[in-house]
Amino acid sequence: MIHIIYMSRAAQDISDRDLQNMLDKYRHLNTERNITGILFYSNGHIAQIMEGEAAVLEPLYEKISHDSRHTNVTKLAHKTIDHRSFAEWSMAFHPLEAAGFEQLKGFLMPGEATQNPDSLGPSDALVLNMVRDAVFGSAPAHS
Repeated sequence: MIHIIYMSRAAQDISDRDLQNMLDKYRHLNTERNITGILFYSNGHIAQIMEGEAAVLEPLYEKISHDSRHTNVTKLAHKTIDHRSFAEWSMAFHPLEAAGFEQLKGFLMPGEATQNPDSLGPSDALVLNMVRDAVFGSAPAHS
């Protein structure tokens, strides 16, 4: 099993309705392919950690990297893992209207996606924190 972490920009604005439709569609496809992970979206920034079998994820990442809905696709990590860090497919994004998304299974508001699973190694946890900050912005410093 492997995980792939990437970042990209959306080629065009994505509405809350589009995000909800994508969540429904890709959650179903990911279940069929035994893919787990987490997807972050906010203000046109996209970041994802995908977990699954290499034979499934590697061609999927290639498809994503050539998908016209993404620009500046950058792979940040691609490595073998012993077990999954994200047991359920989750999306965290900053919707324009939060009310409709809070009831979705696996949906996280950006502020809820702050803890890394203990199963992530230190280097992957660092990458995930950098990805989270790049998509949602850094948390304010406490004095």
